[in-house]
This record gives sequence, structure tokens and C-alpha cells, in this order.
Amino acid sequence: MNLRCIALVCLLLIAATADAQFYFRGEVKDAGGNGLALVQIRVHASNSFYSSGSTGAFGIPSSRTKDTVSFFLHGYEEKTVVLNSNEYNTVLMKPSAAISNPKRKLLSVTRDKKEDTKGHYFTSGETYSSQVENSFNEAADYASVGFAMNVDKASYSNIRRFINMNSRVPTDAVRIEEMLNYFPQPYKEPQPGKDFHVQSQLTDCPWNPSNRLLFLQLQARKVNYDSLPPSNFVFLIDVSGSMDLPNRLPLLKTAFRMMVQNLRSIDTLSIMLYGGTVGIVLQPTGGNEKDKIMSVIDSLAAGGDTPGESAIRQAYRLAQSQFIVGGNNRVILATDGDFNVGESSEEALMQLITQKQQTGIYLTCLGVGMGNYKDSKLEALAKKGNGNFAYLDNVMEAEKVLVKELMQTLYVVVDDAYLNTVFQSSQVKRYRLIGFDNRKDVLADGNSILEGGEIGTGHTVTAVFEVELAKDHNTDQPVAEAELSYQSVETKSRVNDKFPFPLNYQSLYRVDSSYRFAAAVAMFGLMLKQSPYIEKPNWDALINLLTTCVDPKDYWQSEMLMLVRKAKDLYKPVKEKKRWFRKRERKKDEIILF
Repeated sequence: MNLRCIALVCLLLIAATADAQFYFRGEVKDAGGNGLALVQIRVHASNSFYSSGSTGAFGIPSSRTKDTVSFFLHGYEEKTVVLNSNEYNTVLMKPSAAISNPKRKLLSVTRDKKEDTKGHYFTSGETYSSQVENSFNEAADYASVGFAMNVDKASYSNIRRFINMNSRVPTDAVRIEEMLNYFPQPYKEPQPGKDFHVQSQLTDCPWNPSNRLLFLQLQARKVNYDSLPPSNFVFLIDVSGSMDLPNRLPLLKTAFRMMVQNLRSIDTLSIMLYGGTVGIVLQPTGGNEKDKIMSVIDSLAAGGDTPGESAIRQAYRLAQSQFIVGGNNRVILATDGDFNVGESSEEALMQLITQKQQTGIYLTCLGVGMGNYKDSKLEALAKKGNGNFAYLDNVMEAEKVLVKELMQTLYVVVDDAYLNTVFQSSQVKRYRLIGFDNRKDVLADGNSILEGGEIGTGHTVTAVFEVELAKDHNTDQPVAEAELSYQSVETKSRVNDKFPFPLNYQSLYRVDSSYRFAAAVAMFGLMLKQSPYIEKPNWDALINLLTTCVDPKDYWQSEMLMLVRKAKDLYKPVKEKKRWFRKRERKKDEIILF
């Protein structure tokens, strides 16, 4: 190396040393003293950017002993301070108004229409959010309706639990969109470069022959499992005393054992427990160390109270410490939802999850149990945590959610997806969205907004409208046009696609059997809800409809036919039941006499 090159290198080293001869150390915290991860930090003098670590700590090189620095984190007020290199700097950030008073998520909204907030409420140890069923809208007055693309499936398996226990289903436990989600649909691949395949079908309404059903199906693209990004999973498992029953912790242990079998070597798993105290029982471990993971799962035992709020905070902190940029970062909360230590109200927990959702970590909730099962709480947490929600009532359901549908459950392809449908008043006189009913408290909150859902790879979203066609409708014109809006996980850009829905009517018994089955699922849900929009529930008609479309090779479809037959006996009219009991009494008397 010649002398000129040596001199140039020396000058560069001197300059670099001069630019970075001081160091700002410190941490960023919220008002509760919890470290805030991934906070953007801007040093004013050099206009350079840094970020805080998983615990909120930071270290920033500087050419000055003091400098003005700004801190940014979505959901928090911007904070600008002067840092001193001779001190350990603690920066406190206040939640913005959106975090302090988190907006509630609407599942659906009719533009410019004020909804009735009257609803019913059910509780008997278990809690369910009180819903307000969507009503009919005149297309000439309210042409536009939007709904969040919901991928949850918890309602159907919970309904199954009640019916198998020979118990009527609480009306607020029935969410028809989740019942439709539960059953796999024939998959159709989206066109190259598209994230969704979209199709529609107009057919007869089995409970109201004068109306029609308009089905919309949106199928997300499938991603090959081996090409999915690495995952950072944190199992947060409730091992409190209330979980010490066969259909709770033992069921979860079986479920997680099945899921672990599908972990890849590039995946990382941690396990945190809460019951009495909160603790990590498995530090971050590679998916190839399955024996080690299984041993920890097998050792789990229940006991103690339920510090759910503290556990959620620590689980997110653990997930942040292993955060994979561009990966699948997710906390999987498994519980009956019965938090009894620390903040336990839905409002407080929603505020906590609203803070944590800014980290880019998804939340999946797995509900179990009965008697003290808190459906409303887990539903709210999953929606605020940009995640999904399932209810495990048996081992087969655990296998369905965490093995057969693992990718749909845990691997997202699009974020914040919602669909806005505009009906043509020349084609449709009035319409009603079936399912996607809003919580009563959400409708009553004037700050509520429509926020989209997160869609897993290969998932199908089915929406159903009951429509009354206009008298002079034109078969050559579309009945509606929809705009699908979502954020791509890969590009982080917003995508908006429009689709016309033609008036492609086919009679119910000529249409593809998948639509006929979906019509039966919707009818089943309306009858369980005791909806005012199905005036004369006819269980025999529903059973006859199902027998025309159930695939005997499909276990889940066959099981639903069995459930409907059981429900028919549970929901017999009172007069019919009295006649049945009188016949039994007469037969019993005859036997005694002879």
C-alpha cells in the first residue's frame, strides 16, 4: 500500500472516531414502566435513525456530548428530548388518544345508516358479547355496506358443544359468519399476481321463497409450506386452577403436541405459563428440538389463580426479544378466558392489546372449557390483536385447527382486509347481510370504526346476503359491485380491486352443492339465533335440504347433519313437547295397569 492510500485510511479513521466519540445509552418506557420495543429514534444533528431493542433499550453513537433526539412509535405521542452521553437516559412515552381510548372494531357497517342498538345479553358463568342482528336496507336509500373479512371459526365448535350436551345454544354464541368459515370450500386458485379468487352466485332463499340469496366467496392464495418465512411462536398457556379438567389443560397439551410435530428447523418456539405466577418454562428453542419441547409440554400441570394481564405483557416481551423481521411473529394464548388477577375487564385488556399490536406480533386465541368460559373476552382480544380465534371442544377440533388448517390459522397473506359492496337499486329493492352482526356496545360507541381482518393462506371467506330483487330487474346488469381492500403482507402496500356481481341466478337445487350447503349453514344459524327474519323455523325442511348436499365422505358435513337432527329435538315447540310427554305418561299408565 503506498503512502497516499495509508494517509487516506488514517484520515477516514480519524473522521469516524471524531463522529462517534460519544454514546447515548438509555431505554424507552411507557407510563407503566414497561419497555417499548421497535421505537424509531431520530438524532437531529446527524439526521440519522435508530430503533430501540426488544426491552426498550438503546445505544446511539454521537459526535456530541448532548443532542436533541425524537422518539416515534405508532399509537404513542412523539417525544423529543435532549440526551446526555454522561447519563443513563430514561424516556417515557405517553399513549396517543387512540391507544388511551381504543376504537372498537365494527364487523359491518351500512353507510349513512344509524343502527338500532337494542340487543340481548346472556350469562350463566359463561359470557358472550351481546349482538345486534343486521336488518334489511332499502337499496335506494342505503346502497353501500362494508364488512371486515372475518376468519374466526370459534362459534361453530362452541355450538356443537352445547348441542352435544343436550342444551340449547345461547343466542349470542351464534355468529353465522364463523359457522360459514368452519367448513372448507372447493378451492380455486387466484389468477397470477392476484391474492384472491372472487366469485358470486345468486340462488333461492330456502326460508323465504320470495327472496334470493347472494353468495360472495373470496379465496386467498395458497403459499407452499416450505416457502413460508420462519416463525417465532410463543405459547402462552393458562395453567390456573380452573384449567384442571380433561377438556381444558389436558386437551391443550394434546393440541400443542400435534402442532409441534409440524414445526420446521427454522421456526422458534417459546413456552410461557401463567397460574399463580408467570414464568418461562421453555426458552426460545428451534423447531428441530421436538423431544425437548414435548418433554416440557408433558410436564404441565394446573394450579393457582389467573394473572392474565401480566402474562400477556410478558409473552409479548418474549416474542419481541426473538422478533424475526419479515417473519411470522405470533403469541398463541390458550385459556378459558377467566382472568382474575390484575386488569381483567375487556376495556383494560383491549387497551393493552392495542398497544401491543403496534409491534407487528399477531395474537391467536384458543378457547377451551365450559361453565366459566369467557367467549366475549377472547373474541375481543383476538380482534384487537390482529389475529384469530378458535374454540377447541375435543381432540378432533384441535387437530383440525392446529394440524389440518395450521397454515390458515397461523400464516397470514394479507392484513386489514375488508369488502365494500354497493347494490344497484334498479336491480335490488332491499338487502340484508347475514352474519357479521356487531356487538351492542360497539354500535353504541360513536368512535367505532370498520377495520379489516387478517387472512391466512388458502382461507375462504363466504358472505351471504338475503335480497329482494326489484320488479323490473335486468338479467344483463350486475346486482352489485364490490371493492376489496387489503394490505399485502409482502409489499406492505394497499391494494384495491373492484368486482361486479352478475345476476347469475340458478335455482337452489341446480346450483353447486357447496352453495346449497352454505345456505343450510346460514339457515341453521338463523334458527339457533331465533332470528325474527325466519318467521317459521322448519327443522324438517332444513334436514331435507342438507340431505341433498352433504357429502357422506366429508366428516364435518355429516356431523352437521347429525347436529341438526339433535337440535330439532332440543328446539321442539312447547306444545309439541307437552303432547309427547302426555303420550309417554299414558303408555306408562297402561303398563302399570296391566
